[in-house]
Amino acid sequence: MSSADIGWIMTATALVLFMTLPGLALFYGGLVRAKNFLNVLMQCFAIAAAVSVAWIVAGYSIAFGGDGQFWGGLSKMFLNGVPLLDEIGGDNELLVALFQMTFAIITPALIIGATVERAKLGFIVAFSVVWMLLVYAPVAHMVWGGGLLSGDSMLGWVAGIGVQDLAGGIVVHETAGIAALVLVAMLGSRAGYPKAVKPPHQPALVMIGAAMLWVGWFGFNGGSDLSASSEGVSAILVTHISAAAACCTWVLWEQFKGGKASLVGIATGMVAGLASITPASGVVGPIGALIIGAVAGVLCQEMIGVVKSRFNLDDSLDVFAVHGVGGIWGTIALCFLASEGLGGAGLGDGISAMDQLIVQLTGLAVVGVFTVVGTFVIAFVLKMIFGMRADEADVAEGLDISSQGESAYDLS
Repeated sequence: MSSADIGWIMTATALVLFMTLPGLALFYGGLVRAKNFLNVLMQCFAIAAAVSVAWIVAGYSIAFGGDGQFWGGLSKMFLNGVPLLDEIGGDNELLVALFQMTFAIITPALIIGATVERAKLGFIVAFSVVWMLLVYAPVAHMVWGGGLLSGDSMLGWVAGIGVQDLAGGIVVHETAGIAALVLVAMLGSRAGYPKAVKPPHQPALVMIGAAMLWVGWFGFNGGSDLSASSEGVSAILVTHISAAAACCTWVLWEQFKGGKASLVGIATGMVAGLASITPASGVVGPIGALIIGAVAGVLCQEMIGVVKSRFNLDDSLDVFAVHGVGGIWGTIALCFLASEGLGGAGLGDGISAMDQLIVQLTGLAVVGVFTVVGTFVIAFVLKMIFGMRADEADVAEGLDISSQGESAYDLS
């Protein structure tokens, strides 16, 4: 890495952490009832702290510590062997470990949006740490690990078959979305769902948090090439275009269906556009980004109804519909929208859209099955230890008081 590369990736690292703290925390916090606001902030803050420690202890080693196809091993526990000082022009592995830590933080933090207002804090934090180590880190290794730093020809298995996922459509959004559904199925719905569920208590905070996510996502996608380069500029451009397009189609579809376009809706549409462009931001151009975002604004909105009405799953803040479906849609769409004729970078010599589609679907299927099984086993074991659902009396009182002993608002 050059000095410019190092400076940009340090900035991108701060931007991605900014996505969780305070961006995601405020976005999720504004969506819940006032009596559970602080509990959501606490979950995001606690996950950031606990996962950071776990990443240094073993997460980085599992994800990037070796060149095996499925597992990085434990040779780099506590960042053993990672030089604290590296000459300019080297790989600067320490910076890569730092940058990737912020991805490991936000992925389990995304999941909690499905379980807010009824899950125990202790279970959520314990689950986030174990899930990061046993599900997220192995998936990161399969998709991004292996020879990333060493230049070894042995890549992680998913990368080895040729899957394209620049910044985490599979690693972050598919895994978080699927894990959210598994937890919701095990946890059950909120009391009185769906009739007794109240609307977001503070839409203004939703918009503020979403705006922070929008800005932070420039580091998420723009930094994933690990260089200050024209590829990073392109990734940021298409990221912004997709988010803007999804905002437009979300509110237009919302207006068409219900006669009103909401602030919460446009903010959620933006997140759908960002999640959808994440895997494709390294290969599509502006036209592809417009299409991906425009479709996401309608597709993800419709999937909310499918999850909640058709399958009767109380995914509280629509993690699967927005992040899971968005990430999967972008992972598939890039096969057809990366062509140079549409201003994209292309898929490589001799690789057709259908060839790439088979590869992308294979990667999605392998990671999806692994995530379902891993999430269920981890949640089942931790449920036996910590319990999973807060007592109904505590839920009725509000998790701010019953869990944190604090209240966000003085209503006296």
